Amino acid sequence: MELDLGFSDSVMNARELLSALRATPLATVVPENATVVYTDGACSGNPGPGGWAWAISPTGTPNGSGAEKPSTNQRMELYAVIDALRSLHHINGVVEVRSDSTYVVKCFTDKWWQGWLTRGWKNSQRQAVANQDLWEQLLAEVVKRGPEKTFFTWVKGHSGEPMNDLVDALAVAAASA
Repeated sequence: MELDLGFSDSVMNARELLSALRATPLATVVPENATVVYTDGACSGNPGPGGWAWAISPTGTPNGSGAEKPSTNQRMELYAVIDALRSLHHINGVVEVRSDSTYVVKCFTDKWWQGWLTRGWKNSQRQAVANQDLWEQLLAEVVKRGPEKTFFTWVKGHSGEPMNDLVDALAVAAASA
């Protein structure tokens, strides 16, 4: 079952995304006044019932969560970030997404998106990029917000970091609901 996150059917095509992302490069230094949002995805089995969640640091509110059955952990990680950015559209300042997903974070820090878009949604092995439907939506959200106002930071999962533990618990609960 596909989740409806309120996206229109007209997601930017690869050429438009590449052009927009190249026009304003992703920034690399997070300002101190950034709004910090933690995101996580969980799956009971992979594939299996999945859940995703996000929460604003340091209080944990606002937050959001949802589920998809069946799903994969990677899809849930992506849904969490997409919904967080959409829910924070009213914040004009910088947003820092903190995630324990190297899959999500490295797409931006290592610019995987650039190769994918240049190769027509093929990965470095010339295979179709997994979860292209969600990557298109996430990249479009970054473009809408402004690449210079969207940061991605990796945090170690299950390490006692309170906000990461909170979104993990919310994602697991959503997957179990």
